Amino acid sequence: MDNCLFINEELGQAGLLGSPRRELHPDQKVPWQISPRPFELDQGTAEKIAALGHHLLLFLRACQRLYRESLRGTQPGWVAAYLHQGKPEAIIEYGLMRRFRSDLPLIIRPDIILAEEGLVASELDSVPGGFGTLAALSQAYGDLGFQLIGGPRGIIEGFSRALCRHASQDSPVLAIVVSEESQDYWDEMVWLGRALDESGLRTHVLRPEEICFREEGLFTNAGERLDILYRFFELFDLKNIPKIDLILYAIRKKKVVATPPLKSYLEEKLLFALFHHPLLAPFWLNSLGQETYRLLQGLFPRTWILDPRPLPPYGIIPNLKLGDQPVGDWQQLKRATQKQRQFVIKPSGFSELAWGGRGVSIGHDLSQDQWGEALDQALASFDRTPYILQEFVKGARVTMDYYDFASGAIKTMDGRVRLCPYYFVQGEEAPLGGILATVCPSDKKVIHGMVDGIMAPTSV
Repeated sequence: MDNCLFINEELGQAGLLGSPRRELHPDQKVPWQISPRPFELDQGTAEKIAALGHHLLLFLRACQRLYRESLRGTQPGWVAAYLHQGKPEAIIEYGLMRRFRSDLPLIIRPDIILAEEGLVASELDSVPGGFGTLAALSQAYGDLGFQLIGGPRGIIEGFSRALCRHASQDSPVLAIVVSEESQDYWDEMVWLGRALDESGLRTHVLRPEEICFREEGLFTNAGERLDILYRFFELFDLKNIPKIDLILYAIRKKKVVATPPLKSYLEEKLLFALFHHPLLAPFWLNSLGQETYRLLQGLFPRTWILDPRPLPPYGIIPNLKLGDQPVGDWQQLKRATQKQRQFVIKPSGFSELAWGGRGVSIGHDLSQDQWGEALDQALASFDRTPYILQEFVKGARVTMDYYDFASGAIKTMDGRVRLCPYYFVQGEEAPLGGILATVCPSDKKVIHGMVDGIMAPTSV
């Protein structure tokens, strides 16, 4: 209990309250449940997750290569067509700028479900939130003496090293730019900025309208020049961001180094569908090597792009079956029984519905009519926002203690866990900085940060 109260006070002073979805107990200072200890992983699982960064970096590099080869005609043209679907021409052009040709996101964060059959990554996020919260949690639990995966400062040090290497400077000035769309993460970014500043990396956390433009570059209101711009805003939201034209001009003219790069094709969930497409298997095997290819086959759930265009009568959708029956028309899925509807429908990307659990439909959690409506809506959205169909992965049951503020006692949650490891790209490697565990009650189908859930760092 004392641990929980200490963490509550520490995080309260850090200002991480955010915008809770419902009223909290008056003494509760964070919008999640607090555990007296980190979430424990066995040694084997921890080692597997630590090793994933290298494989996921290879995957992102291969995705970039696949996209460019598709544009050149040495891979199928439909690959680039899917990745362009629903995007304005300007967004596509940003991703094709030759001067940023090799740039990749500096942070790789998969959403890993701890399932009975092993680790499954339901998504891969290149503009993730949560790493500021994990940094604060790691510091608080570290102060209590816990030995954490990544250590108490793994996030701060990993992010700082990746940024400085990307900027090719020893003492760059960083701006973490947070849009209105991403305001839920403002508090954690402010905390992270302060921690980075204290560690020696000069950091400002700014709203876009607070940036000053001059011909020689971007500056703070006080006149300090910015060397790195960490883009904590989504590409679909560019039209709503103040001063975006000036910011983009500075990026294009190399007046500031920006990360993550303006490459919308690397932020699409449909990349998993491309990975599992049998026609592309030779490309993936050649690009990734056998070890990484086999590992990712087990890590990424089977995924399909919900494309409404009809197949020829003899065509089937690769590897999609209802029972033993191959599927050749999405309409067949409407007849699926509840047991057969072990699928998730969600937007692929480039949409306000594509993050935070929004826009997600769980097949077996819906009536047959609702399931049919979700399919129809997803197919009808293809021109502007492609959706994907993905195998639903049920997390293994776990238990974790937490402090109940209402009763003043420690209680035990029966739940399922999502693990979010944060890898920081440094050249050819992507070392692990830490893992954020989110445990939600077992009746919740989608695991994400919520008032009812526990959030904690991890240990072995």
